[in-house]
Amino acid sequence: MVSAECAVQGAYEDLNEKGPAMRVLVTTTDPVLLSYVETLLTDAEIGHFVADRHVSSVEAWTTAFPVRVLISDDDFDAAVGVLSDAGLADALAS
Repeated sequence: MVSAECAVQGAYEDLNEKGPAMRVLVTTTDPVLLSYVETLLTDAEIGHFVADRHVSSVEAWTTAFPVRVLISDDDFDAAVGVLSDAGLADALAS
């Protein structure tokens, strides 16, 4: 029988070996900015993942739990270009 800890560790190792490397594009506590960023990325057909969305929604979008928009390394430069063209260069994570 495999322990839960071993199963989680195995899944984490599989993800690291098989999944693309991700970089943080935007970190925000503003739900309007998040929606706009997601719309821009979707329209540009750039895949993205929003991390910590559920924590922020449970905490009523307090500044204690910002959400992060993650982009694969391969699409990162294109995503930066899309956001910069839309006037959101200041919103980019440093």
